[in-house]
Amino acid sequence: MIHGSTEEGTAGGGHTWAATPTGRGGLNETTSCGPRSTSSASSQHGLDGGSASCSRGPAPARPPGATGDLMGQFHHSLTRSNPLLLTTTSDSSSTRSHGGTPRLRRTPGAAGTHPAQTPLTDHTATGCSSATTTSAASVIVAVVEGRGLARGEIGMASLNLKCPELALCQFADTGTYAKVITKMHILVPLEILMPDTASEKGKGTKLFKLITENFPCVAFTAIQRKYFNERKGLEYIQQLCAPEFGTVLMEVQAKYYCLAAAAALLKYLEFIQNSVYAAKSLKVSFKGSEQTTMIDSASATNLELVVNNRDRRSEHTLFGVLNHTKTPGGARRLRSNILEPLVDVDTINMRLDAVQELLQDEELFFGLKNAIGHFLDIDQLLSVLVQIPKQETVQVAEAKITHVIQLKHTLDLVPQLRAVLKNCNTSLLKAYSSSLEDNRFDLILEQIKTVINDETTYLKGSLNMRTQKCYAVRPNVNEFLDIARRAYTEIVDDIAGLVNQTGEKYGMLMRTSFSTARGFFIQMKLEGVVLPEGGLPPEFIKVTKQKNNCGFTTADLMKMNDRCDEALREIFHISYVVICQLLSTIHEQIHCLYKLSDAVSMLDMLLSLANACTISDYVRPEFTDTLAIKQGRHPILERLAGQQPVSNNSYISDGSNFVIITGPNMSGKSTYLKQVALCQIMAQIAPCPIIPGSFVPADYASFRVADQIFTRIGVDDDFETNSSTFMLEMREISYIIHNVSDRSLIIIDELGRGTSAEEGIGICHSVCEFLLGLKAKHHSDPETQRQRAVYHLATRLQQAARNSRLDPDSLRMYLKGLRKQYEAELQAAGQPASMDTVEE
Repeated sequence: MIHGSTEEGTAGGGHTWAATPTGRGGLNETTSCGPRSTSSASSQHGLDGGSASCSRGPAPARPPGATGDLMGQFHHSLTRSNPLLLTTTSDSSSTRSHGGTPRLRRTPGAAGTHPAQTPLTDHTATGCSSATTTSAASVIVAVVEGRGLARGEIGMASLNLKCPELALCQFADTGTYAKVITKMHILVPLEILMPDTASEKGKGTKLFKLITENFPCVAFTAIQRKYFNERKGLEYIQQLCAPEFGTVLMEVQAKYYCLAAAAALLKYLEFIQNSVYAAKSLKVSFKGSEQTTMIDSASATNLELVVNNRDRRSEHTLFGVLNHTKTPGGARRLRSNILEPLVDVDTINMRLDAVQELLQDEELFFGLKNAIGHFLDIDQLLSVLVQIPKQETVQVAEAKITHVIQLKHTLDLVPQLRAVLKNCNTSLLKAYSSSLEDNRFDLILEQIKTVINDETTYLKGSLNMRTQKCYAVRPNVNEFLDIARRAYTEIVDDIAGLVNQTGEKYGMLMRTSFSTARGFFIQMKLEGVVLPEGGLPPEFIKVTKQKNNCGFTTADLMKMNDRCDEALREIFHISYVVICQLLSTIHEQIHCLYKLSDAVSMLDMLLSLANACTISDYVRPEFTDTLAIKQGRHPILERLAGQQPVSNNSYISDGSNFVIITGPNMSGKSTYLKQVALCQIMAQIAPCPIIPGSFVPADYASFRVADQIFTRIGVDDDFETNSSTFMLEMREISYIIHNVSDRSLIIIDELGRGTSAEEGIGICHSVCEFLLGLKAKHHSDPETQRQRAVYHLATRLQQAARNSRLDPDSLRMYLKGLRKQYEAELQAAGQPASMDTVEE
């Protein structure tokens, strides 16, 4: 554990300390709610759900007949924890604001018909989390807790509206529900579903109250308990799970609570979405909590992992330092790995080898970078392809055509990616290369090309994509489609002719322009043009001016636009029928896109890490039983300063696992503590090679794998929860003490600043004693105790030899006392008490 004082001035020098056992940091987070808009579809199923909105956004529309309570959006952040502990006394404060319990508002559930709502992918919301990125929240989470003797057993199911993956999780949690809160902060939920018996209808369980307090800006929906049905959940998974992920059924058969959460979640999505997922189309995964490091929300905020505390749009975060991704999927994966670093050393080393090969093979690096950069968001594409809309509209038809064009564009890129990875050497890259050899990619592309033109591709620009969608289907596939397209072409030609005639009529240079909102309109430059009578002719209407350009239309042009739109609707309708037939034929093979999505996002993240290595002088870390950093640097400060900051050494071993840092104000104690935690996280994401340009900012780095990382930094009070600075400090320390393990990394910065000096010193002393005692309790095996006894004796003898000014008799008495202590420690370990066992 390391403890120290911060750079910002305080009266007198601070104290800093660090220790091996740790717990999670406090649950306070910086919150900022943004407006949210959601849509829900009319349905005949009567789920018991309601809505209450955050004060800065309207409540989402509810389907007819729906009642209950829905809490507004929420902001959240989260992190996980590791084995070592660093602590400091600091004058610096972390910006925090705690949202209170949201006000509940019951929406009218009776009369009125509601129009069909937009699909799930149209849900938008502004993320409110200290751990969020700029992207909108798009995850809906269902949570259920066991009752009676099973209280504390938690089942969670989540589904990202932009990615068709159903993630299930079941675990036992403590009374603080730290794992639940942490996992939700990572997910950045758009909406949380819970049984109505757990909400205020059931007088509110402890879990319900904690969720509403920690996520005041997230929509909360209470659903009737009967929809949390584990049998129905298993049926849903058997029906919807893609064959490639069928093994998950073996994992979740006896996980009753996560199955119950899945049943309620899928039923609710069908209810508000007005569409259902196609059979055998979803990726279903079961994720345990033991495979990643746990970083709580306050620690993620304090360490500025994904959001800068001063400016939420700033890139001066760990995510900003490492993010050089080219695809949305790669950015999501990198963010997830920062908030949940790996704990499996073999997996970390596989990534390490892959990044090393990318840095050593320049052709592979740039070839992969070029190939990855052209991919779209495959997860979002998959999400819409596997949904079957309940209503067919022009918008649905147009969107489906766009998705097929995007699918063709994505599959056209696979051969290039396959060729780049053909000669790779590391096991991870070889695994992804072999996954791309799946012949289903070629089969799907061949079937698409029987219906879609070879030249059709995804282009930017509304008019370009409109043209691509109009002529996407090959000619002679449908006779009526060919007729509709000829009519559309004639209308477009007539529009161009009308614009030319208008320009000749008034002697002005005019051109035809297009926008999604206005359709075709006339545009001309005003520079050097002499207007008749000082203004535009009266037949020009809807005039808009922007700098030297002027846009307008005419009554005749508006009529032609209407005819054009009518022809387009006919084209889209007929094309939609043809494309639906195509999708029904390729549906059985489309699950291979999950492999492609996984490969592209992982390769993009590895490229991003390799790119970060080329920018800064990093070194590949080792994984041992010691934390040792030589000439380490703060990665964010290094990017911010534009030059190398002052480097520092760090050392924590099993025999010396508690460090106290002292120094004057503004000497960099807090920065030093955060630097150690950030380097630990960077190492567990995926370390990089021992060549210049690696992954940890140091000359040498060795780490112990941490299962949790906790921080207690900052001295702010909180008016919203009526908490003083001292109360917040005690709350966060209590959280650490109750959740600490012997493999955790703890950072405490200036504990006890919120009370008197005497009380603060007493609290620090007690916390230090507890953490050191916890470490001893966890390592109680005889061999460890023997090694510790030998270490203590050797250390004391060395100190005596260096510092002793005692006379021979006094020194002899001191050494006899050391011998008695050593023998007592050996007897406690069950070892024979003999000085011959002392190791030099």
